Amino acid sequence: MTAQVPHILVVGGGYVGMYTAFGLRRAARKGRIRVTVVDPRSVMTYQPFLPEAAAGSVEPRHVVVPLRKTLKGCRVVTGRVTGIDHAHKVAKVMPEEGPEYELAYDQIVVALGSIARTLPIPGLADEATGFKNVEEAIALRNKVLDRLDVASSQPDPALRKSALTFVFIGGGYAGVEAFAELEDMARYATRYYDNIKPEDMRWVLVEATGRILPEVGEDLGKYTVDQLRKRNMDVKLETRLESCEKGHVILSDGEEFDADTIVWTAGVKANPALAATDFPLDEKGRIKTLANLRIEGVDDAWTAGDNAAVPDLTSETGAFCAPNAQHAVRQAHQLAANILRVVDGQPPQDYKHKYVGSVASLGLHKGVAQLYGVKVKGWLAWFLHRTYHVSRVPTFNRKARVILDWTLALFFRREVTSLGSLQTPNEEFRRATQS
Repeated sequence: MTAQVPHILVVGGGYVGMYTAFGLRRAARKGRIRVTVVDPRSVMTYQPFLPEAAAGSVEPRHVVVPLRKTLKGCRVVTGRVTGIDHAHKVAKVMPEEGPEYELAYDQIVVALGSIARTLPIPGLADEATGFKNVEEAIALRNKVLDRLDVASSQPDPALRKSALTFVFIGGGYAGVEAFAELEDMARYATRYYDNIKPEDMRWVLVEATGRILPEVGEDLGKYTVDQLRKRNMDVKLETRLESCEKGHVILSDGEEFDADTIVWTAGVKANPALAATDFPLDEKGRIKTLANLRIEGVDDAWTAGDNAAVPDLTSETGAFCAPNAQHAVRQAHQLAANILRVVDGQPPQDYKHKYVGSVASLGLHKGVAQLYGVKVKGWLAWFLHRTYHVSRVPTFNRKARVILDWTLALFFRREVTSLGSLQTPNEEFRRATQS
């Protein structure tokens, strides 16, 4: 495609896509370039706040960033890219409604990110829920509170026990934080039930390896296990989920039990939609990427984030950058700067960032952190977790709203209302039509 004003197509509106377009928006408003962002969702989700949104510490609307409002000067298309033919610089777009069409570009940013990495476990697709977007966080919060209502009203001991059993698969950040935050919320909620005590609930975390939270180090990982077990939470290491058909959980250690709530957070993998492109992929399905974030062996194509194998220039072992928000946000800033440098006839610069550490919340006023080699536990780690992530959530609007949520929580008790009807909004109307 030949044009006076280069057209930059950004495929994906997550961390990399949104932040890259955000870095290009001023140039777009000045008419130096045209920017189009294509994503099936019209918002970017700040995933580190999903556990707090599920626990009610943050309003769910405040953990999503509306793309059209934030990316003024850029065109936002709500649709799914089903294929990319870079040889002809054309992408196929499937909108929410209507037929598929082609979208031409001059340069492309592939930011399709990742999806949940699942296994062929019987019952997993039917019984479990994921934890990657705000809808899943809201649904999980409603499910946990709804199960407390069910258990409180259920005379059958077996059904009551199943309702009060919550299983999380995966001991990474998403799994541990969601596990700890929701247990903290449910423990608080039991004060409003005259026949449910915290010890009546069973919270089970299943991790296939011998440790959780590997990013914060072995010592803090063990500390986290100890703290969760002190809260009467069952942490099963070196254990796998074998089956969960009809809510009947079977673990590799031989234990079997029924659970109404099963959450899958056992890692991610590169978006399989990358297979419908002509870009070079590695054995893990990620795009082969140069240190300057250009796609290997291809002109006018860029990538970063979870779907890219970006060389870690701070590593002496030839490792790649970890698939996390810390790298994705910084890569996006470098990517936007490199695109503008190329538009201006300058060479792009390499991405280089030494990992500063990790922070994790374990519920209200509880956390672990390792920053620049310094290990922190308890309230201070929880405070650092909140401080770091509120500094990273995009736009002043969202920062202010999140801080306001936290401030109000200092003066008012935690909200523990279930909106379970959101999962079946037409149920009451359906019954009315049958009466």
